[in-house]
Formats: sequence, C-alpha cells, structure tokens
Amino acid sequence: MKLTYHGHSVVTIDFDNGQKVLFDPFINGNSGTDLKAETVTTDWVLITHGHSDHIGDMTEIAIRNEAPVISVVEVCQYASRKGVPKTHGMNIGGSYAFPFGQVTLVEAHHSSGIEEDGTTIYMGNPAGIIIQAEGKTIYHAGDTALFDDMALLGEQFNIDVAFLPIGDNFTMGPQDAATAAGLLKVKQAVPVHYNTFPLIKQDPQDFIKLLPEGVGKVMAIGESIIL
Repeated sequence: MKLTYHGHSVVTIDFDNGQKVLFDPFINGNSGTDLKAETVTTDWVLITHGHSDHIGDMTEIAIRNEAPVISVVEVCQYASRKGVPKTHGMNIGGSYAFPFGQVTLVEAHHSSGIEEDGTTIYMGNPAGIIIQAEGKTIYHAGDTALFDDMALLGEQFNIDVAFLPIGDNFTMGPQDAATAAGLLKVKQAVPVHYNTFPLIKQDPQDFIKLLPEGVGKVMAIGESIIL
C-alpha cells in the first residue's frame, strides 16, 4: 500500500487491490496542500470529526467520485443532507470490513461541530480511525489530546504508521504527541495538523527529536510511504 501526506490532516491510502481512501479532505482554503478538490479522486472518504478543517471538501469530492463517506453517524447524516448519496455511519468502538480493509473507530479527546448560518451543528463524537489491511495497521488520530487509553490501543493493535497531530492549542503539541507515540507503540509516527494556521505553528523536528531514532518521520506535502 502507498500512504501519501497532502498537508494539514489530509492523507490518502492507495491499496494494492486498487482501492483508494481519502482522510479529512480539507483542500479549498488550505494553502499547504498539493491537491485540488475538483480533480482529486478516491473510492472512499473517511472523516475523523466534524470541524471545517477536516470535513473540508467532503461533499463535492464524495458526490463527484460517487465515494461513500465513512464516519460517525452524525457526520454521515450531515453528508446525506448535503446530497452525498452513499454513507456508512459508525461509532466509537465499532469495526466494519470494507472492500479495502477493516475500519475501527476509536476514541479521540476533542470536539466536533460546524458553524452554518450562525448556528453550530453538532457532529457527534470525534474519532480516530484505524485501518487494518494487507497485513498492515494504519492509525489516523484525527484531532485529539493525549489520553491514557492510547496504551490500550497500543496493546490491541500492532500499529505500523500513526498520523498524530502536533499543532498544540487545539490538539496535542509535540511533547504530548511523542508520549502518545510511546503509548501506542507505533513503528513509525508522522506529524500532522501543524503550520496550517498561525495558532498551530510548530517545528516538526521538535517532535522527531523526542522519539527513539528511526520512529519519527516528517513527510513533505505530496510525499509517500510504501508499506
């Protein structure tokens, strides 16, 4: 499989069976991405939570690609109201086998809602997303604080690559993210959700220096990892 980082928290996975998933497609309004919402292709859209910098261009991309949205129930209900024809609602602790692999939604300590016309729409619980496919395990933490039960995830899942937010202010900062990587027992930790806005400006090398040698990897925008 090929994992590609596209800035902020946008990640794609191309599986060996030809399937492709797209995480948290915040593209328009994101100056730090190599994607264009009107041309990006995917078979599935995965959303960790309902903030605008994660839902992003979900609706347009899902409709144009006829790609089902996978997320917590409330995000899927929102997507359906926006005209997305196919969704698969889940909730924390649930797993489901999709054509590309098994998806499990896990806890994230954050919030989830989007403002429209001066009203905040509740988007359910935020989630991290774990994919098990082709003998590998990928964890996209979404937006989260550090929490003790990451150690349970580290026991339950043999995580090959974890995408962990380091921006601070809204999520973990570098120190907490490094602690999270240890609790999760990840083989490789990739920092995400930083430098997109002034409030989350970070030097990702500060995160890398806190990890055992070889565990941390800063991915350039558009860079891929082959597993």
